Amino acid sequence: MSNMKLISVIIPAYNAENTIKETITSVLKQTFTNWELIIIDDGSTDSTLDISSSFTDSRIKIFSYPHAGGNVSRNRGFQHTVGSFISFLDADDLWTPDKLESQFKALQANPQASVAYSWTDYIDENNSFLVSGTHITRNGDVYESLLINNFLENGSNPLIRREALIKLDGFDESLSAGQDWDMWLRLAANYHFVAVSSVQILYRVSSHSVSSKLERQEKACLHVLEKAYKIRPSSFTDTWNKSLTHIYKYLTCRALQKPLNRQKSGSALRFLCKYFINDNKRLQNLFFTFKILCKIIIIIICNDFPTALLTKKGRENYQV
Repeated sequence: MSNMKLISVIIPAYNAENTIKETITSVLKQTFTNWELIIIDDGSTDSTLDISSSFTDSRIKIFSYPHAGGNVSRNRGFQHTVGSFISFLDADDLWTPDKLESQFKALQANPQASVAYSWTDYIDENNSFLVSGTHITRNGDVYESLLINNFLENGSNPLIRREALIKLDGFDESLSAGQDWDMWLRLAANYHFVAVSSVQILYRVSSHSVSSKLERQEKACLHVLEKAYKIRPSSFTDTWNKSLTHIYKYLTCRALQKPLNRQKSGSALRFLCKYFINDNKRLQNLFFTFKILCKIIIIIICNDFPTALLTKKGRENYQV
């Protein structure tokens, strides 16, 4: 197989000693074998670099830099790639063995598309299943749908044609969160997508992850949304409110995930109010709003919300 079909995988890694071995192993297990793996050690102070260096596969290349953040690391990694197709993988996430092969075949079968994506499920720090992702299938011009809901859900998902990333000049390094959604929106504003309707990304939910910083994520997502509208405004008048509705529904549910405390319950209450204000179907969704409000009140009163009440429905993942 020629280099024209080579896939470059980029893993930005910062203090990921607990997960990096499994993440690298999920790349080694891919049924598509014509890949290179670029690991960017982002100034780790633990054993991330040692663990990464213990792999002897010649397709793995490791580069170390001073700590600069995930966006910079992804862009640094891209500069080292030679593949015609690029995929990013966070250092705590996993792929199913058929991920690269399925997405590569999807792009080969749809030459008009520049991005292939799959479905996501969520796992905890012990690799136990938490909840299913949105499992949405959209093909072609997905920009309007992606404005409303980031159905790609994370940065470990798509396979992207190299020329598309070159044109967009990489990830926005000024963003502290929401950088994945920003990149997918910029891609969708210019290129077609193709879906692989199968769960192939296992996204690890951790209390220490960047996405757990809810107020920062709120600010970044609003900035991403405003930026996207400047690049390509929506043709529908209600898209803005729908986008805000999904953002605040997602943030509300994230604030109610473990570990639970009064501070997060206060954030959840604020997010829920903004969700209700922007929801054009608020009357139809009164049961959801009331259910979440009751959970918040219990947390505030008891400061120790029973885990049993956090059902699967209560942990719906509306990613942004």
